[in-house]
Amino acid sequence: MQELEAPQVTRWEGYVDWRNKPALRTHHGGMLAASFVLVVEVLENLAFLANSSNLVLYLREYMHMSPSKSANNVTNFIGTAFLLALLGGFLSDALFTTYHIYLISALIEFMGLIVLTIQARIPSLKPSECDKFTTCIEVNGGKAAILFSGLYLVALGVGGIKGSLAAHGGEQFDETTPSGRKQRSTFFNYFVFCLSCGALIAVTFVVWIEDNKGWEWGFAISTISIFVSIPVFLAGSPTYRNKIPSGSPLTTILKVLVTASLNSCIVRNSSSAVVSPSNHHSGRKESEGEIGKPSTSIEKPSATLKFLNNALLNEPLHSSLECNVQQVEDVKVVLKILPIFACTIMLNCCLAQLSTFSVEQAATMDTKLGSLKVPPASLPIFPVVFIMILAPIYDHIIIPYARKATKSETGITHLQRIGIGLVLSIIAMAVAAIVEVKRKSVAVHSGLLDDATKPLPITFFWIAFQYLFLGSADLFTLAGLLEFFFSEAPIRMRSLATSLSWASLAMGYYLSSVIVSIVNTATSTSNHRPWLSGGNINHFHLERFYWLMCLLSGLNFLHYLFWAIKYKYRGIGTNH
Repeated sequence: MQELEAPQVTRWEGYVDWRNKPALRTHHGGMLAASFVLVVEVLENLAFLANSSNLVLYLREYMHMSPSKSANNVTNFIGTAFLLALLGGFLSDALFTTYHIYLISALIEFMGLIVLTIQARIPSLKPSECDKFTTCIEVNGGKAAILFSGLYLVALGVGGIKGSLAAHGGEQFDETTPSGRKQRSTFFNYFVFCLSCGALIAVTFVVWIEDNKGWEWGFAISTISIFVSIPVFLAGSPTYRNKIPSGSPLTTILKVLVTASLNSCIVRNSSSAVVSPSNHHSGRKESEGEIGKPSTSIEKPSATLKFLNNALLNEPLHSSLECNVQQVEDVKVVLKILPIFACTIMLNCCLAQLSTFSVEQAATMDTKLGSLKVPPASLPIFPVVFIMILAPIYDHIIIPYARKATKSETGITHLQRIGIGLVLSIIAMAVAAIVEVKRKSVAVHSGLLDDATKPLPITFFWIAFQYLFLGSADLFTLAGLLEFFFSEAPIRMRSLATSLSWASLAMGYYLSSVIVSIVNTATSTSNHRPWLSGGNINHFHLERFYWLMCLLSGLNFLHYLFWAIKYKYRGIGTNH
């Protein structure tokens, strides 16, 4: 009997290897497996950002779209890509493993990039070139169909990758041990570091290639990069442990919400309304909800979100609506993390300014670095480099010191880390407003307020300050969010929950467009033009807009504090 049980001890319960055989503790998971994910993240983010950071220029100059239409199409493309991360996360949890979703998504992005590369290479697939003597005709018909087919194939692939890759790396660690949880924290820090490495190559080398050698070469580099990521990812196959998909998490959420709502409407006597969890196991072990949790079943629902406990009333209206205590508690966790998710959207709205108004500000300034003229699309190099410097310092110096100071395993909790990022975003918007006052003052004194064609006698390094603060905010918040959602979400919903980090980024971009429209509408009067309107950016009241963003970020932080203080962690080893 002992000989039969021995192999069970070495298995990862609920995980399989790439051949769909039980994953073994001695062969699968750990930092070695996660290191393949980190290398892949460099390559996939390079492929995505190489185009998205400079795409507005391609649409305007080569597809002859108007500046506003180009900007809207880029915003829609980036927003859609990050929102589709929810689809990638859902499929990873419900039907496939994160392993398979990455491979499928990478192939889809690869096909989309091939389409864009071919179009950029063949003149007949692009609108005719124009100059001051010929009218520019915007891309249309079949050529537009090719363009948007390529772009949204890329967006679909990027969404699947964002929704699966981070979760796949997080799955490689044993969360039942302190060392496993520390390694997982290190992984998420270095995931953001590797994301920045890919971004650094994209906004420097690839942007230079696109501007000087042609867009077909830029798309080709992205195509090669995502193609190379596939064999690199496959090389780690023997080391991966893959979580077995356990059905649709949305079905569980919907079932609990519907059952609770229906049962609350039914008038029952006190004896029939007694919760009897033992009768609601639905043929499944309660302990399957969280690997590493005690094996005993959850006997009673918690006192939080009591409304959902109505789902456990006896005699459900239909057998398909029968819920167990574990399912109710899982849904409670999901609902409790949603306010945290909502509070990060404003931060990402601030980050959206880096690719819009901040670039336009820098374009009016002296962008020379010695004899080299830095293209505006390469300005994200500031936050990227700062993140690459700060991430190792944070993981190897700040966190170990914080662990000693606080006597806790995490040193700085996930919610504290997110909060630090939100505070830094407030400072960044204040700095941006002050820098804009300085820039306009120089424009007035140099007599260039009405002439945006000549660079102002002020270095673009002034813009670097807001980039550095927002870059720091992004590091703290993104890494904190990824680990928070992964560690707190029920195991059956982890990929979907982790993808909320990317969905927050998408919603931040959309919210930025909404706020700009509202500001222009609210500030437009018969005597005054809107704040964000004028002959050139020197005529904008951009400093007022930044102060408004600072105020909104401050109110958002107070809102965040309300939810963060009330939140009680459920993850193992997480310090309250």
